[in-house]
Amino acid sequence: MRLRTIQIVLWSAALAATAAFSIWKLQEPPAPAVLTETEFRPVFSLPDEAGQQRGSAEFRGRYLLVFFGFTNCPDVCPTTLSEVAQVMEDLGSDAGQVQPIFISIDPERDRALGIDDYTAAFHPAILGLAGDQVATAAAASSFRIYFEREEDDAAPDGYTMSHSPGLFLIGPDGQWLRQYAYGTPAEDILSDLKERF
Repeated sequence: MRLRTIQIVLWSAALAATAAFSIWKLQEPPAPAVLTETEFRPVFSLPDEAGQQRGSAEFRGRYLLVFFGFTNCPDVCPTTLSEVAQVMEDLGSDAGQVQPIFISIDPERDRALGIDDYTAAFHPAILGLAGDQVATAAAASSFRIYFEREEDDAAPDGYTMSHSPGLFLIGPDGQWLRQYAYGTPAEDILSDLKERF
């Protein structure tokens, strides 16, 4: 009889634990959806210096190297654009398969300074785009990048820009393929691109 009582107690405890676990699981928030590659097709629609609207769909069939920055950037932007320029040079006859794009996160000032002159100083193939604040924010949101104005008395005009430093590779179908971290050498980017052609 004593053994039977112990079994009943243990069985009841197991049932109670199972019920408690089930209730806890029901209260648990749903797991975040796993981001699949097909769900990440970043887009932009911004004017070039001539005022012509340029959109991501225009470049279907080519790889895009997209970088967000600003012309008064002292280090990250010129370093990254120098790497992009080297990639374009080293691609040789394959350069037509890649369109490098520089999207300004400080569009008003960059338009005044001349975004074409800035990008051309690195490589003539780099297309500079500078829209209004709304279009810039929409492009940044689509690429999931961060940028913000920061007051700085030592900087030109008393401010600088903080931003995500990654270089994005978009496929010919508009699909996000990867992000190159800041400081990725041109030869590594070139090698990755050539494997995709």
